[in-house]
Amino acid sequence: MNRPKRIGVTLGDPAGVGPEVVDAALASIKSHPSVHFEVIGSVEGHVPGNPTQASAQAALAALEEAAERLNSGEWDAVVTGPVCKHTMKTCGFEFPGQTEFFAERSGTANFAMCLTGGALTVALVTAHIPLVEVAGALKTGEVVRIGRLLREFLLRRGIAEPRIAVAGLNPHAGESGDLGSEDRDIISPAVELLRDEGCFVGPLSPDTVFYQAVEGCYDAVLCMYHDQGLIPLKLHAFHAGVNVTLGLPFVRTSPDHGTAFDIAGRGIARPESMRAAIELACSLV
Repeated sequence: MNRPKRIGVTLGDPAGVGPEVVDAALASIKSHPSVHFEVIGSVEGHVPGNPTQASAQAALAALEEAAERLNSGEWDAVVTGPVCKHTMKTCGFEFPGQTEFFAERSGTANFAMCLTGGALTVALVTAHIPLVEVAGALKTGEVVRIGRLLREFLLRRGIAEPRIAVAGLNPHAGESGDLGSEDRDIISPAVELLRDEGCFVGPLSPDTVFYQAVEGCYDAVLCMYHDQGLIPLKLHAFHAGVNVTLGLPFVRTSPDHGTAFDIAGRGIARPESMRAAIELACSLV
């Protein structure tokens, strides 16, 4: 018989809402013989709502242990609780986020950040960089690369012929160059290349494409920068959004919210996003 799939769950920063949403989410998920969960982290010695260097160090230690267990094959997936990246930098965390951490620890160069919730799935061509640097960072090859990763993710979720909309960078997707050349010179050539591999449409005006996706016209939207994808995703499915790292040799998901130190320990943190992250990890493994 095949062994049960093993999924690790990290609490994130123990001073944040991670521990309570993990407990609530796991308590609401029915046990299944084909999946085994293991939680990494402890709240002992940490005060809810009071982040410290020690709490950040605990979060980092949990991530390092998770990476070791994933790389060894002991775990098939990990669901990560929210961390405070600013505080973790004082502990030597040199990554923009957990996405980049797991990519580096697994030796993965071809990866991307994706979020899904409700009727909307988005992937990001650029992620954790300042907005002023986005246009200069866009490359045709990167749009193609992440478009392929997004299509593979949709196929894995059981969509036989994924329909992917490619969002433009500029207002009205550049108005044929009148409002910026990036859509014409960088994104359009990428869409032409991607059309040889599946149903890709674009670049489309960013102010309408997300509405069209939610209405069922597309299965996902390929976005050019972080907030272009996250603002509509969180508006549409704030309490059910899940962050997925595409391209890793294992499954990694997380809730689409932060540490929420201001409400930690008050018993009001909602666990739906964590539950959705755990359920998606189960589905993907």
